[in-house]
Amino acid sequence: MLLVTGGAGFIGSNFVLERLRTTRGPVVNLDKLTYAGNLQNLASVAGDPAHVFVKGDIADVDLVTRLLKAHAPRAVVNFAAESHVDRSILDADEFIQTNVVGTLRLLNAVTAYWRALPSEQQRDFRFLHVSTDEVYGSLSVDDPPFRETTPYAPNSPYAASKAASDHLVRSFHRTHGLPVLTTNCSNNYGPYQFPEKLIPLVIHHALSGRAIPVYGSGANIRDWLHVSDHCDAINVVLESGRPGETYNIGGESEMRNIDLVKTICAILDEKRPRAGGGSYAEQITFVTDRPGHDQRYAIEAEKIRDELNWRPKKSLEAGLRETAAWYLDNSQWIDSVVSGAYRDWVALQYGDRLASA
Repeated sequence: MLLVTGGAGFIGSNFVLERLRTTRGPVVNLDKLTYAGNLQNLASVAGDPAHVFVKGDIADVDLVTRLLKAHAPRAVVNFAAESHVDRSILDADEFIQTNVVGTLRLLNAVTAYWRALPSEQQRDFRFLHVSTDEVYGSLSVDDPPFRETTPYAPNSPYAASKAASDHLVRSFHRTHGLPVLTTNCSNNYGPYQFPEKLIPLVIHHALSGRAIPVYGSGANIRDWLHVSDHCDAINVVLESGRPGETYNIGGESEMRNIDLVKTICAILDEKRPRAGGGSYAEQITFVTDRPGHDQRYAIEAEKIRDELNWRPKKSLEAGLRETAAWYLDNSQWIDSVVSGAYRDWVALQYGDRLASA
């Protein structure tokens, strides 16, 4: 039994679906169901007795305490987070509330639960905290990749809130002995990703005939990790990672944003040619860069590779093709999540930029 928080979001729902598909054990899924949490992600397991969904907030200590007591999980996997940089720039309050205050309250409840366990169960228990490479700041083109020992230097309110949560998790291990694990991953992509993030945004805007916004010149570089590889890595760390340790999880797939966008457009040109001919790349529109835009993220995943024998299986080309195919085959899912609130946010975030492009 696992307690998974944020399990209706993009990465969390993929993790829950994979656990249930491979019959690794039952899951209690706690999610607040904000705009990015979507029960449709979990429709395929709606009747599965191994999946218990609870709507709620990780900051609700009483609720978390009741769930821990009722279900006695052997581990907690914390995906719950506000995660979009652009939204954190517009308003950081929710990021502090969920990512910092929420993580603290979750840790308090879990620590009290863990202390009450019999000694053997205490030894085997784990709290795994899912974080991001953005806590390390920005790299230049020639810098070596991030390692677990890279000093934290977050540059956005989102990254700062995740850095704070990482520090809280570490402190509960050092101070209280809670057996924690932390993972810091590179940019994820794949099925069920909310279309505010780059890859699904490109696909959605391309297919709907809208401008495809690219910040600045598109020269920013990211390392891309397919969500299935990320979920596999989390399971490996959960089963074999050393308590108190951090493991960086990378996709070994660095690419400039503009090259990524053009690659997606080429895949769509092949899979669903644009009405009237031409390439979807003709819709690319360069817009004013966002404040504090990090130049490059890259992860050195030597530790998880050497200690736990993990490395990504999916190439970026194969992963992008599969992802494009999923969005093409699941247009109803996109239509259901692209609500009026989403359209309002796109207009707020990109409207002036597109108008001046």
